[in-house]
Amino acid sequence: MTLILSIAIIITTITSLAIVVRWRNLRCKGSLPASLFTFIAILFTSGLDVGLIMFPLVDFHTYKVEPAYAFANPLAFEFGFWGFLVWGFYFLTTFYFCIVEPKLKLFEIPAIKMTNNIVIIGTCAFTGYLFLIYLPDYIKGISDTLRLGLVAGVVLFAALSSTHIRFVRILSLSSTWLFFILISGVWLSSDMGITGLFQSVTNISEYFSNIHRFVLPINDHHQFYLYWWFAWSIMIGQFVARFAGGLKTWQLLIALLIVPSIPIAIWFSVLYYYFENSTAVSDFWRLAMIAVGIIFVANSLDSLIRLYTHNLNLTPARLGMSWYVLGNWATLFGLVLLYQFTPLKIEWVGLIVICIYSAVYFLVLQRRQELS
Repeated sequence: MTLILSIAIIITTITSLAIVVRWRNLRCKGSLPASLFTFIAILFTSGLDVGLIMFPLVDFHTYKVEPAYAFANPLAFEFGFWGFLVWGFYFLTTFYFCIVEPKLKLFEIPAIKMTNNIVIIGTCAFTGYLFLIYLPDYIKGISDTLRLGLVAGVVLFAALSSTHIRFVRILSLSSTWLFFILISGVWLSSDMGITGLFQSVTNISEYFSNIHRFVLPINDHHQFYLYWWFAWSIMIGQFVARFAGGLKTWQLLIALLIVPSIPIAIWFSVLYYYFENSTAVSDFWRLAMIAVGIIFVANSLDSLIRLYTHNLNLTPARLGMSWYVLGNWATLFGLVLLYQFTPLKIEWVGLIVICIYSAVYFLVLQRRQELS
């Protein structure tokens, strides 16, 4: 699995570089063009979940003590697993769905369309399942009944939010601003000041000085993250491409690699200050982290629900609002419960997505004259 993943990363990276060089000034515009801030907000909140909020405080300790991570500091690893280069996957798929798919319509081919939508539905439910099993780590002492009820409520809220694209936009923008408020609040309560924040941020430089080591899997843990990014890459690119507002290709690459990485870098740097100084996050801000994380989960789910229901023409207009909401809620929450009895791993989903990539690469090469 490591070899397959490595080959896929190398090919997609070379493809992205070739696209930027060859079609650097081609404008990428979707069917529902939005402002740059709205586009980034939808991308940011759809492509991330509660792990961004809650994982660092646990991950820092792992990266500090395990020998495989000795070549850089824990903050550099956390940033490397969530920021900068990994957003290149979303660049490639966003470009594809803006420029290539409208001409070739490869994702309308029945086999590709079916496989892609099964992946979307499965990944959507798997996201809810991960939220379910990790809830005890976020909320200490939570009962099983409350845990199931909270997940069921989040899935229901996401199904309701997905009924209209304006709700998705509003939730994305709102959760982005809430994340900024969370960063500010946790930073202010730390008394680290501007100087402390700057000193903490400088630790990320070890990621850039070792960036070549982050391209391919460092170990199984890093491989898990890379497969996760692959698993999400097609569906997120397909969803957010419609909001692209006409950026040139090179601008789109910069926007996707740099803009989302800035708040990620600041957030991780604030939490790293707490970790380095053995300072506990107050109960108030921990609850705020959980609340924002839950909104991020809902944001990811509503984007994916909106995507697969649109792809399959299972829209509220066709099914009726009640059947649409009830059907999506029952399907996803039912799959969340079923995942407890299956050995499914995100790596398997990533492998299926790599197979979709392979089919698309082959068909694009076969039909390249249609793109000239």
